[in-house]
Amino acid sequence: MSKTVICPGSFDPLTIGHLDIIQRSAKLFDRVIVVVMRNYTKNVGSFTTEERLDFLRRCTGNLPNVTVDSYTGLLADYAREHQVHAVVKGLRAVSDFDDEFRQALTNQELNPDLETIFMVANAAHMFLSSSVVKEVCSLGGDISKFVPPEIHDDIVKRLSRKG
Repeated sequence: MSKTVICPGSFDPLTIGHLDIIQRSAKLFDRVIVVVMRNYTKNVGSFTTEERLDFLRRCTGNLPNVTVDSYTGLLADYAREHQVHAVVKGLRAVSDFDDEFRQALTNQELNPDLETIFMVANAAHMFLSSSVVKEVCSLGGDISKFVPPEIHDDIVKRLSRKG
């Protein structure tokens, strides 16, 4: 039986921490579907869904078992529609666990066949978030260690005061 997982996120923008979780998932599972989702707790994103999909495709193009998609509904519904039974979520800190644990329980209530697998972030990326990237970049800081090189210039052009 083929093992497919979903790696969901807003990816606004994609960071090397996100990419690390995707790459590690691709080594463990037969197929990984990276799904750009809307985070309803945050304001409108810095990048459009199409831009985020493009960023992900450029950065995962070397991973033959990774596909990229987007969805605006419930993750539990997406999983059911695509007959996927597991979600991989990266955890950076205890604060992430609290939120992700609640989401996992909600998803399981909405779709009892859906399991959540937590993957601990690489220690080098524990501090990293899309919000950190946006803040550092908007204030003129160097984000080259925070984002994949394939999309660095696009992010700087959009977010930097210098861009």
